[in-house]
Amino acid sequence: MILPIVGYGHPTLKKKAKPITPDYPELEELLENMFETMYNALGVGLAAPQVNLPIRIFVVDGSELEGDGEDMTGFKKVFINPEKIEETGPEWTFEEGCLSIPDIRENVRRPGDIRLRYFDENFHEITEEFGGMKARIIQHEYDHLEGVLFTDHISQLRRSMLKGRLSKISKGDISVDYPMKFPHKK
Repeated sequence: MILPIVGYGHPTLKKKAKPITPDYPELEELLENMFETMYNALGVGLAAPQVNLPIRIFVVDGSELEGDGEDMTGFKKVFINPEKIEETGPEWTFEEGCLSIPDIRENVRRPGDIRLRYFDENFHEITEEFGGMKARIIQHEYDHLEGVLFTDHISQLRRSMLKGRLSKISKGDISVDYPMKFPHKK
């Protein structure tokens, strides 16, 4: 089932998400719905807060980026209760976008590598390091679990310049090809 994605300004996007336990109700169905929602919106990652669930889960599938000079083979993953151990490597800038902030893309600077501890969909604990575009996708989705948006990483001046467009998104004054809930839509 395709879930509505909450738009910029929705309070769930700014909350720190809570961990879940293995007995979380209908977890398998939720993960299937999150992947379906992400694919429908043509995304490469989706965090639970984006579908109005303040829990520590995100899903990724970078296979659409295959051929951009990076091996994304097998990079379809579920991250439950992830904990960032460290971010290392030289910082690099890349233009990011977000399904909750449609039609806005901005350059964001992030470290090149991330090391995480997380549980997979079967609640097996994994510690793993990711680099390059995989790290970028994970960092972006991890931020959602911390109540941080990519726009929080850009300069205050740039955010001020985007204020009108962000306000339009929060009011639903935008056209998107996937279901969304807007916090200030009348």
